[in-house]
Amino acid sequence: MYLLDTSILSEFVRRQPNPLVVACATAVPAASLATSAICVMELRYGAMRRPDASVFWPRLEREILTRVRVEPFDDAAARKTGDILAALEASRLTIAVEDSQIAGTALARGLVVVTANTRHFTRVPGLAVEDWTKDSRRAT
Repeated sequence: MYLLDTSILSEFVRRQPNPLVVACATAVPAASLATSAICVMELRYGAMRRPDASVFWPRLEREILTRVRVEPFDDAAARKTGDILAALEASRLTIAVEDSQIAGTALARGLVVVTANTRHFTRVPGLAVEDWTKDSRRAT
C-alpha cells in the first residue's frame, strides 16, 4: 500500500507526466494508492494561488483525488508525527512540518511514502520511502 506525496500526485496533471510515475501507478491495484489529507491541503493551496483556480481545482479533484483514497490526519497520525518531530530534533535533523505529518500518516497506517523528495522523508526513522520519478519502484 502506497501513500502518494504531493510531488508524485502533481505528475498526473503535468503536460508531460514522468512516464516512470505513470507506469508505477498503473502497475499496482488502484486500491493500493492513497494520499494524505495534508497532500490535499498542499494541492488546494497551490491550485487556489493560480489565476485559473476555478478550473484547475476541479481538474485536480477529477483527475487525482477521485483516483486515490484520502487518509485523514487523525489522532494516530498526530501521535506518530509528534514522535517523528521529537526524534528528528534529537538527531538535529529537520523536515517541513507538512512532511512530518505525511510521514506520520504513513507510519500510522503502515504505508510506503512515494515521493520525489526522498532527502527529507528518508530522515524519518522506520519510514519506507520510494521515488517513482527515478528508477521504477526502486526503494531509496
